[in-house]
Amino acid sequence: MVACAAIDAATPAYEDEIAEPFPSSAFALASMACRGFLGAMDSPDEVPLLTPTQRRIVGVAVSFAAIVAIATLVVFTVSMLGRFLGEFSIVIWPIATAGILALMLRPLVAFMVQRWKLRRLAAVILLYGLVLLALAAAIFAVAPALIAQMLDFILFLPTLWEKTVTWAESHFPEWIEVARRHLENPTVRDALESMGQQLQELATHIVPTLRKAGAGLFSLFGIVAALAIIPVYLFFFLLSGNDDPTRKLPQHLTFLRPSVRDDIVFLVREFIGIVVAFFRGQLLIGLIMGVLLALGFSVAGLKFGLALGITVGLLNIIPYLGSILGLAIVLPLALLQPEGGLGLMMACIGVFVAVQAIESWLLTPRIMGDQTGLHPVAIIFAVFFWGQALGGVLGMLLAVPLTAFFVTAWRLLRRKYFQAPSSAV
Repeated sequence: MVACAAIDAATPAYEDEIAEPFPSSAFALASMACRGFLGAMDSPDEVPLLTPTQRRIVGVAVSFAAIVAIATLVVFTVSMLGRFLGEFSIVIWPIATAGILALMLRPLVAFMVQRWKLRRLAAVILLYGLVLLALAAAIFAVAPALIAQMLDFILFLPTLWEKTVTWAESHFPEWIEVARRHLENPTVRDALESMGQQLQELATHIVPTLRKAGAGLFSLFGIVAALAIIPVYLFFFLLSGNDDPTRKLPQHLTFLRPSVRDDIVFLVREFIGIVVAFFRGQLLIGLIMGVLLALGFSVAGLKFGLALGITVGLLNIIPYLGSILGLAIVLPLALLQPEGGLGLMMACIGVFVAVQAIESWLLTPRIMGDQTGLHPVAIIFAVFFWGQALGGVLGMLLAVPLTAFFVTAWRLLRRKYFQAPSSAV
Protein backbone atom coordinates (compact mmCIF):
# COMPACT_ATOMS: atom_id res chain seq x y z
CA MET A 1 0.00 0.00 0.00
CA VAL A 2 2.89 2.37 0.80
CA ALA A 3 4.48 1.61 -2.58
CA CYS A 4 1.18 2.32 -4.37
CA ALA A 5 0.89 5.66 -2.54
CA ALA A 6 4.39 6.66 -3.68
CA ILE A 7 3.62 5.71 -7.28
CA ASP A 8 0.33 7.62 -7.14
CA ALA A 9 2.17 10.75 -5.93
CA ALA A 10 4.49 10.65 -8.95
CA THR A 11 1.72 9.93 -11.45
CA PRO A 12 0.91 13.48 -12.76
CA ALA A 13 3.96 13.43 -15.00
CA TYR A 14 2.52 10.39 -16.79
CA GLU A 15 -1.15 11.47 -17.02
CA ASP A 16 -1.03 11.79 -20.82
CA GLU A 17 0.38 8.31 -21.30
CA ILE A 18 -2.03 6.75 -18.77
CA ALA A 19 -4.92 8.25 -20.69
CA GLU A 20 -3.87 6.34 -23.83
CA PRO A 21 -5.75 3.09 -24.60
CA PHE A 22 -2.54 1.04 -24.47
CA PRO A 23 0.13 2.67 -22.26
CA SER A 24 3.65 1.47 -23.00
CA SER A 25 5.85 2.32 -20.01
CA ALA A 26 6.09 0.05 -16.97
CA PHE A 27 5.50 2.99 -14.62
CA ALA A 28 2.21 3.82 -16.33
CA LEU A 29 1.05 0.23 -16.06
CA ALA A 30 2.04 0.09 -12.39
CA SER A 31 0.21 3.36 -11.74
CA MET A 32 -2.98 2.01 -13.31
CA ALA A 33 -2.76 -1.16 -11.18
CA CYS A 34 -2.22 0.82 -7.99
CA ARG A 35 -5.14 3.09 -8.79
CA GLY A 36 -7.36 0.05 -9.14
CA PHE A 37 -6.11 -1.40 -5.85
CA LEU A 38 -6.55 1.87 -3.95
CA GLY A 39 -9.98 2.33 -5.49
CA ALA A 40 -10.99 -1.12 -4.27
CA MET A 41 -9.72 -0.26 -0.79
CA ASP A 42 -11.69 2.98 -0.79
CA SER A 43 -14.89 1.25 -1.97
CA PRO A 44 -15.64 -1.52 0.50
CA ASP A 45 -19.20 -1.82 -0.71
CA GLU A 46 -18.19 -3.11 -4.14
CA VAL A 47 -18.94 -6.76 -5.06
CA PRO A 48 -15.98 -9.10 -4.20
CA LEU A 49 -14.15 -10.94 -6.94
CA LEU A 50 -15.52 -14.38 -5.91
CA THR A 51 -18.78 -15.36 -4.30
CA PRO A 52 -18.71 -17.54 -1.15
CA THR A 53 -19.66 -20.61 -3.22
CA GLN A 54 -16.88 -19.92 -5.70
CA ARG A 55 -14.38 -19.46 -2.88
CA ARG A 56 -15.39 -22.83 -1.43
CA ILE A 57 -14.99 -24.46 -4.84
CA VAL A 58 -11.55 -22.88 -5.28
CA GLY A 59 -10.57 -24.01 -1.77
CA VAL A 60 -11.65 -27.59 -2.46
CA ALA A 61 -9.78 -27.58 -5.78
CA VAL A 62 -6.59 -26.25 -4.19
CA SER A 63 -6.85 -28.80 -1.36
CA PHE A 64 -7.38 -31.63 -3.83
CA ALA A 65 -4.39 -30.48 -5.89
CA ALA A 66 -2.27 -30.39 -2.72
CA ILE A 67 -3.37 -33.93 -1.77
CA VAL A 68 -2.55 -35.19 -5.28
CA ALA A 69 0.86 -33.50 -5.15
CA ILE A 70 1.65 -35.01 -1.73
CA ALA A 71 0.52 -38.49 -2.86
CA THR A 72 2.65 -38.18 -6.01
CA LEU A 73 5.66 -37.16 -3.93
CA VAL A 74 5.13 -40.11 -1.54
CA VAL A 75 4.79 -42.61 -4.43
CA PHE A 76 7.90 -41.19 -6.11
CA THR A 77 9.87 -41.34 -2.86
CA VAL A 78 8.85 -44.95 -2.13
CA SER A 79 9.61 -45.95 -5.73
CA MET A 80 13.08 -44.39 -5.64
CA LEU A 81 13.73 -45.97 -2.23
CA GLY A 82 12.75 -49.37 -3.64
CA ARG A 83 15.12 -48.93 -6.58
CA PHE A 84 17.90 -47.85 -4.28
CA LEU A 85 17.40 -50.88 -2.02
CA GLY A 86 17.25 -53.16 -5.06
CA GLU A 87 20.50 -51.83 -6.51
CA PHE A 88 22.43 -51.80 -3.23
CA SER A 89 20.75 -54.73 -1.47
CA ILE A 90 24.03 -56.64 -1.19
CA VAL A 91 25.40 -53.71 0.86
CA ILE A 92 22.28 -52.85 2.87
CA TRP A 93 21.28 -56.40 3.88
CA PRO A 94 24.28 -57.09 6.17
CA ILE A 95 24.18 -53.81 8.08
CA ALA A 96 20.36 -53.92 8.41
CA THR A 97 20.48 -57.50 9.71
CA ALA A 98 23.27 -56.65 12.15
CA GLY A 99 21.39 -53.55 13.33
CA ILE A 100 18.20 -55.49 14.04
CA LEU A 101 20.12 -58.27 15.82
CA ALA A 102 21.99 -55.69 17.87
CA LEU A 103 18.76 -54.04 18.99
CA MET A 104 17.44 -57.45 20.02
CA LEU A 105 20.59 -58.55 21.86
CA ARG A 106 21.41 -55.28 23.67
CA PRO A 107 19.28 -56.25 26.73
CA LEU A 108 21.34 -59.43 27.16
CA VAL A 109 24.59 -57.47 27.04
CA ALA A 110 23.21 -54.90 29.50
CA PHE A 111 22.11 -57.74 31.81
CA MET A 112 25.62 -59.24 31.81
CA VAL A 113 27.20 -55.86 32.47
CA GLN A 114 24.86 -54.94 35.34
CA ARG A 115 24.28 -58.28 37.03
CA TRP A 116 27.57 -60.08 36.43
CA LYS A 117 29.71 -56.91 36.70
CA LEU A 118 31.48 -57.63 33.42
CA ARG A 119 33.11 -55.12 31.15
CA ARG A 120 31.14 -54.55 27.98
CA LEU A 121 33.83 -56.14 25.79
CA ALA A 122 33.86 -59.25 27.98
CA ALA A 123 30.05 -59.41 27.92
CA VAL A 124 29.97 -59.25 24.10
CA ILE A 125 32.66 -61.92 23.77
CA LEU A 126 30.81 -64.14 26.25
CA LEU A 127 27.56 -63.66 24.31
CA TYR A 128 29.31 -64.64 21.08
CA GLY A 129 30.69 -67.74 22.78
CA LEU A 130 27.27 -68.79 24.08
CA VAL A 131 25.69 -68.27 20.63
CA LEU A 132 28.44 -70.32 18.96
CA LEU A 133 27.94 -73.14 21.48
CA ALA A 134 24.17 -73.12 20.86
CA LEU A 135 24.69 -73.15 17.08
CA ALA A 136 27.21 -75.99 17.35
CA ALA A 137 24.81 -78.03 19.48
CA ALA A 138 21.98 -77.43 17.00
CA ILE A 139 24.22 -78.34 14.07
CA PHE A 140 25.35 -81.60 15.63
CA ALA A 141 21.87 -82.53 16.85
CA VAL A 142 19.57 -81.53 13.99
CA ALA A 143 21.55 -80.32 11.00
CA PRO A 144 22.54 -83.71 9.47
CA ALA A 145 18.96 -85.00 9.30
CA LEU A 146 17.63 -81.58 8.30
CA ILE A 147 20.11 -81.07 5.46
CA ALA A 148 19.62 -84.65 4.24
CA GLN A 149 15.84 -84.23 4.13
CA MET A 150 16.10 -80.88 2.34
CA LEU A 151 18.39 -82.33 -0.35
CA ASP A 152 16.13 -85.37 -0.76
CA PHE A 153 13.10 -83.10 -1.05
CA ILE A 154 14.75 -81.05 -3.80
CA LEU A 155 15.55 -84.25 -5.71
CA PHE A 156 12.00 -85.48 -5.16
CA LEU A 157 10.34 -82.39 -6.67
CA PRO A 158 10.34 -83.64 -10.32
CA THR A 159 8.80 -86.93 -9.18
CA LEU A 160 6.19 -85.03 -7.17
CA TRP A 161 5.26 -82.97 -10.23
CA GLU A 162 4.90 -86.08 -12.40
CA LYS A 163 2.73 -87.76 -9.78
CA THR A 164 0.58 -84.64 -9.50
CA VAL A 165 -0.02 -84.59 -13.28
CA THR A 166 -0.78 -88.33 -13.33
CA TRP A 167 -3.18 -88.04 -10.40
CA ALA A 168 -5.01 -85.14 -12.04
CA GLU A 169 -5.31 -87.03 -15.34
CA SER A 170 -6.71 -90.12 -13.63
CA HIS A 171 -9.20 -88.29 -11.36
CA PHE A 172 -10.26 -85.35 -13.53
CA PRO A 173 -9.87 -86.46 -17.17
CA GLU A 174 -12.68 -84.16 -18.37
CA TRP A 175 -11.02 -81.11 -16.85
CA ILE A 176 -7.64 -82.07 -18.31
CA GLU A 177 -9.22 -82.49 -21.74
CA VAL A 178 -10.94 -79.12 -21.49
CA ALA A 179 -7.68 -77.51 -20.37
CA ARG A 180 -5.74 -79.05 -23.26
CA ARG A 181 -8.39 -77.97 -25.76
CA HIS A 182 -8.29 -74.41 -24.49
CA LEU A 183 -4.49 -74.39 -24.44
CA GLU A 184 -4.56 -74.95 -28.19
CA ASN A 185 -6.27 -71.55 -28.55
CA PRO A 186 -3.59 -68.97 -29.51
CA THR A 187 -5.24 -66.28 -27.38
CA VAL A 188 -5.19 -68.44 -24.24
CA ARG A 189 -1.63 -69.55 -24.96
CA ASP A 190 -0.46 -65.96 -25.37
CA ALA A 191 -2.23 -64.96 -22.13
CA LEU A 192 -0.55 -67.81 -20.22
CA GLU A 193 2.86 -66.92 -21.66
CA SER A 194 2.32 -63.31 -20.61
CA MET A 195 1.31 -64.47 -17.14
CA GLY A 196 4.44 -66.61 -16.93
CA GLN A 197 6.61 -63.65 -17.85
CA GLN A 198 4.91 -61.56 -15.16
CA LEU A 199 5.55 -64.30 -12.58
CA GLN A 200 9.21 -64.39 -13.59
CA GLU A 201 9.41 -60.62 -13.18
CA LEU A 202 7.74 -60.94 -9.75
CA ALA A 203 10.31 -63.56 -8.77
CA THR A 204 13.10 -61.18 -9.75
CA HIS A 205 11.55 -58.58 -7.43
CA ILE A 206 11.19 -61.00 -4.53
CA VAL A 207 14.69 -62.46 -4.72
CA PRO A 208 17.59 -60.24 -5.83
CA THR A 209 19.00 -61.60 -9.09
CA LEU A 210 22.60 -62.40 -9.79
CA ARG A 211 22.60 -59.60 -12.33
CA LYS A 212 21.97 -57.07 -9.56
CA ALA A 213 24.34 -58.59 -7.08
CA GLY A 214 27.05 -59.24 -9.66
CA ALA A 215 27.75 -62.11 -11.96
CA GLY A 216 29.36 -65.52 -11.62
CA LEU A 217 32.09 -65.95 -9.06
CA PHE A 218 31.94 -62.28 -8.01
CA SER A 219 28.29 -62.58 -6.98
CA LEU A 220 29.02 -65.72 -4.96
CA PHE A 221 31.96 -63.99 -3.31
CA GLY A 222 29.76 -60.95 -2.58
CA ILE A 223 27.09 -63.08 -0.91
CA VAL A 224 29.64 -64.95 1.20
CA ALA A 225 31.35 -61.69 2.15
CA ALA A 226 27.99 -60.11 3.07
CA LEU A 227 27.16 -63.04 5.35
CA ALA A 228 30.64 -62.99 6.89
CA ILE A 229 30.53 -59.26 7.62
CA ILE A 230 27.29 -59.48 9.65
CA PRO A 231 29.06 -60.74 12.85
CA VAL A 232 31.63 -57.94 12.48
CA TYR A 233 28.94 -55.26 12.24
CA LEU A 234 27.06 -56.88 15.11
CA PHE A 235 30.16 -56.96 17.31
CA PHE A 236 30.78 -53.23 16.98
CA PHE A 237 27.08 -52.39 17.37
CA LEU A 238 26.95 -54.34 20.63
CA LEU A 239 30.25 -52.89 21.80
CA SER A 240 28.95 -49.33 21.63
CA GLY A 241 28.02 -48.28 25.16
CA ASN A 242 24.85 -46.41 24.20
CA ASP A 243 21.88 -48.67 24.94
CA ASP A 244 19.44 -46.01 23.68
CA PRO A 245 20.10 -45.32 19.97
CA THR A 246 18.02 -42.12 20.12
CA ARG A 247 19.74 -40.57 23.15
CA LYS A 248 21.82 -38.14 21.06
CA LEU A 249 19.19 -37.58 18.38
CA PRO A 250 17.81 -34.31 19.88
CA GLN A 251 21.30 -32.80 19.71
CA HIS A 252 21.22 -33.16 15.91
CA LEU A 253 17.75 -31.58 15.56
CA THR A 254 18.36 -28.27 17.30
CA PHE A 255 17.17 -26.37 14.20
CA LEU A 256 13.60 -27.61 14.85
CA ARG A 257 11.08 -26.26 17.31
CA PRO A 258 11.09 -28.18 20.62
CA SER A 259 7.59 -29.58 20.04
CA VAL A 260 8.45 -30.84 16.54
CA ARG A 261 11.79 -32.22 17.77
CA ASP A 262 10.07 -34.11 20.58
CA ASP A 263 7.56 -35.60 18.10
CA ILE A 264 10.33 -36.81 15.78
CA VAL A 265 12.30 -38.38 18.65
CA PHE A 266 9.09 -40.03 19.89
CA LEU A 267 8.33 -41.50 16.42
CA VAL A 268 11.88 -42.79 15.98
CA ARG A 269 11.75 -44.47 19.39
CA GLU A 270 8.36 -45.95 18.55
CA PHE A 271 9.69 -47.34 15.27
CA ILE A 272 12.74 -48.90 16.95
CA GLY A 273 10.52 -50.38 19.66
CA ILE A 274 8.13 -51.85 17.08
CA VAL A 275 11.01 -53.34 15.04
CA VAL A 276 12.64 -54.92 18.11
CA ALA A 277 9.37 -56.30 19.51
CA PHE A 278 8.25 -57.61 16.11
CA PHE A 279 11.43 -59.43 15.13
CA ARG A 280 12.12 -60.73 18.62
CA GLY A 281 8.57 -62.05 18.89
CA GLN A 282 8.34 -63.39 15.34
CA LEU A 283 11.66 -65.23 15.60
CA LEU A 284 10.60 -66.92 18.82
CA ILE A 285 7.13 -67.71 17.45
CA GLY A 286 8.65 -69.02 14.20
CA LEU A 287 11.03 -71.34 16.05
CA ILE A 288 8.25 -72.71 18.26
CA MET A 289 5.94 -73.20 15.27
CA GLY A 290 8.73 -74.90 13.34
CA VAL A 291 9.36 -77.38 16.15
CA LEU A 292 5.63 -78.11 16.55
CA LEU A 293 5.08 -78.54 12.79
CA ALA A 294 8.14 -80.77 12.45
CA LEU A 295 6.94 -82.98 15.31
CA GLY A 296 3.40 -83.11 13.95
CA PHE A 297 4.44 -83.92 10.38
CA SER A 298 6.93 -86.55 11.51
CA VAL A 299 4.39 -88.25 13.79
CA ALA A 300 1.77 -88.18 11.00
CA GLY A 301 4.21 -89.91 8.64
CA LEU A 302 4.86 -87.09 6.16
CA LYS A 303 7.97 -87.53 4.08
CA PHE A 304 10.57 -84.80 4.75
CA GLY A 305 8.43 -83.75 7.74
CA LEU A 306 11.37 -82.43 9.79
CA ALA A 307 12.74 -80.19 7.03
CA LEU A 308 9.34 -78.93 5.89
CA GLY A 309 8.16 -78.23 9.43
CA ILE A 310 11.25 -76.20 10.41
CA THR A 311 11.23 -74.33 7.08
CA VAL A 312 7.52 -73.48 7.21
CA GLY A 313 7.84 -72.31 10.82
CA LEU A 314 10.80 -70.03 10.11
CA LEU A 315 9.08 -68.59 7.03
CA ASN A 316 6.33 -67.37 9.35
CA ILE A 317 8.73 -64.58 10.35
CA ILE A 318 6.98 -62.98 7.37
CA PRO A 319 3.35 -63.23 8.59
CA TYR A 320 1.24 -65.86 6.82
CA LEU A 321 3.91 -66.54 4.17
CA GLY A 322 5.00 -69.82 5.77
CA SER A 323 1.44 -71.06 6.18
CA ILE A 324 0.50 -70.28 2.57
CA LEU A 325 3.61 -71.88 1.06
CA GLY A 326 3.45 -74.76 3.52
CA LEU A 327 -0.09 -75.70 2.56
CA ALA A 328 0.78 -75.47 -1.14
CA ILE A 329 3.68 -77.94 -0.69
CA VAL A 330 2.65 -80.22 2.18
CA LEU A 331 -0.86 -81.14 1.01
CA PRO A 332 0.10 -82.46 -2.47
CA LEU A 333 3.07 -84.27 -0.94
CA ALA A 334 0.88 -85.92 1.71
CA LEU A 335 -1.64 -86.99 -0.93
CA LEU A 336 0.83 -88.36 -3.51
CA GLN A 337 3.79 -89.68 -1.52
CA PRO A 338 4.22 -93.46 -1.16
CA GLU A 339 1.89 -94.74 1.59
CA GLY A 340 0.16 -91.36 1.48
CA GLY A 341 -3.41 -90.52 0.64
CA LEU A 342 -6.43 -88.64 1.83
CA GLY A 343 -5.96 -89.74 5.44
CA LEU A 344 -2.40 -88.38 5.62
CA MET A 345 -3.51 -85.15 3.95
CA MET A 346 -6.27 -84.68 6.54
CA ALA A 347 -3.75 -85.42 9.33
CA CYS A 348 -1.41 -82.71 7.97
CA ILE A 349 -4.33 -80.27 7.77
CA GLY A 350 -5.09 -81.08 11.40
CA VAL A 351 -1.46 -80.36 12.34
CA PHE A 352 -1.64 -77.02 10.52
CA VAL A 353 -4.90 -76.06 12.22
CA ALA A 354 -3.67 -77.08 15.68
CA VAL A 355 -0.36 -75.20 15.37
CA GLN A 356 -2.07 -72.14 13.91
CA ALA A 357 -4.55 -72.14 16.79
CA ILE A 358 -1.69 -72.36 19.32
CA GLU A 359 0.06 -69.47 17.56
CA SER A 360 -3.06 -67.27 17.40
CA TRP A 361 -4.49 -67.93 20.87
CA LEU A 362 -1.39 -68.62 22.98
CA LEU A 363 1.94 -67.61 21.42
CA THR A 364 1.11 -64.26 19.81
CA PRO A 365 -0.92 -62.84 22.75
CA ARG A 366 1.75 -63.85 25.28
CA ILE A 367 4.87 -63.02 23.27
CA MET A 368 3.83 -60.19 20.97
CA GLY A 369 0.81 -58.80 22.77
CA ASP A 370 -0.79 -55.99 20.76
CA GLN A 371 2.43 -54.43 19.53
CA THR A 372 1.16 -53.77 16.00
CA GLY A 373 -2.60 -53.43 16.47
CA LEU A 374 -3.14 -54.39 12.81
CA HIS A 375 -5.96 -56.48 11.39
CA PRO A 376 -4.85 -59.74 9.67
CA VAL A 377 -6.15 -58.45 6.32
CA ALA A 378 -4.08 -55.28 6.78
CA ILE A 379 -1.02 -57.41 7.58
CA ILE A 380 -1.43 -59.51 4.41
CA PHE A 381 -1.91 -56.38 2.29
CA ALA A 382 1.11 -54.71 3.93
CA VAL A 383 3.34 -57.73 3.23
CA PHE A 384 2.56 -57.68 -0.51
CA PHE A 385 2.57 -53.87 -0.75
CA TRP A 386 5.92 -53.30 0.92
CA GLY A 387 7.39 -56.36 -0.80
CA GLN A 388 6.60 -54.75 -4.14
CA ALA A 389 7.45 -51.18 -3.05
CA LEU A 390 10.85 -51.98 -1.54
CA GLY A 391 11.84 -54.63 -4.02
CA GLY A 392 11.47 -58.03 -2.37
CA VAL A 393 12.17 -59.85 0.86
CA LEU A 394 13.46 -56.81 2.74
CA GLY A 395 10.17 -55.03 2.18
CA MET A 396 8.20 -58.11 3.21
CA LEU A 397 10.23 -58.44 6.41
CA LEU A 398 9.74 -54.78 7.30
CA ALA A 399 6.10 -54.66 6.16
CA VAL A 400 4.47 -54.97 9.58
CA PRO A 401 6.88 -52.63 11.45
CA LEU A 402 6.62 -49.99 8.71
CA THR A 403 2.82 -50.16 8.61
CA ALA A 404 2.54 -50.04 12.40
CA PHE A 405 4.93 -47.06 12.44
CA PHE A 406 2.89 -45.12 9.87
CA VAL A 407 -0.32 -45.88 11.78
CA THR A 408 1.31 -44.54 14.97
CA ALA A 409 2.58 -41.46 13.14
CA TRP A 410 -0.85 -40.77 11.67
CA ARG A 411 -2.51 -41.08 15.08
CA LEU A 412 0.00 -38.63 16.55
CA LEU A 413 -0.45 -36.11 13.72
CA ARG A 414 -4.23 -36.40 13.83
CA ARG A 415 -4.37 -35.93 17.59
CA LYS A 416 -1.84 -33.12 17.80
CA TYR A 417 -2.17 -31.18 14.56
CA PHE A 418 -5.40 -32.10 12.76
CA GLN A 419 -7.91 -32.36 15.60
CA ALA A 420 -10.47 -29.56 15.55
CA PRO A 421 -10.35 -27.37 18.68
CA SER A 422 -13.16 -28.03 21.11
CA SER A 423 -15.75 -25.27 21.26
CA ALA A 424 -16.03 -23.35 24.49
CA VAL A 425 -19.13 -24.07 26.51
